[in-house]
Amino acid sequence: MRILTISNHFFQIALLSICCFQLSAQEAKINIKQNPKFEQLLNEKRKINASIAVNERYKIQVFSGNSEKAKSTLNDCKQNFTDLDATIVFNTPNYKVWIGNFRNRIEAERNLIEIKKMYENAFLIKPKK
Repeated sequence: MRILTISNHFFQIALLSICCFQLSAQEAKINIKQNPKFEQLLNEKRKINASIAVNERYKIQVFSGNSEKAKSTLNDCKQNFTDLDATIVFNTPNYKVWIGNFRNRIEAERNLIEIKKMYENAFLIKPKK
């Protein structure tokens, strides 16, 4: 009887060892092909989310008026102030061009001095939520 239990344990250990060595992880390479428009859509969503999250920051308004003039002012701002973010915001009935996304008032006022050289009517704002 004793020989039978020893050989039974030996058999179980041998079987377990063989099973463990035979197991191996699967290797798979996945290639994802996505439409380039999907990436553009994600970038637009990121911009929208960023603008929502930073509404408590200071901005400089350089224009308020009709759509065509706002678009031309926006393009002009992007060319002249490449390091600052510029956007058009629509508040009925005017389109407004805002420049910058400043964390504090001091930083915004420093940039306002430079911007006023090109846009005399520019002023500092802190948008509400």
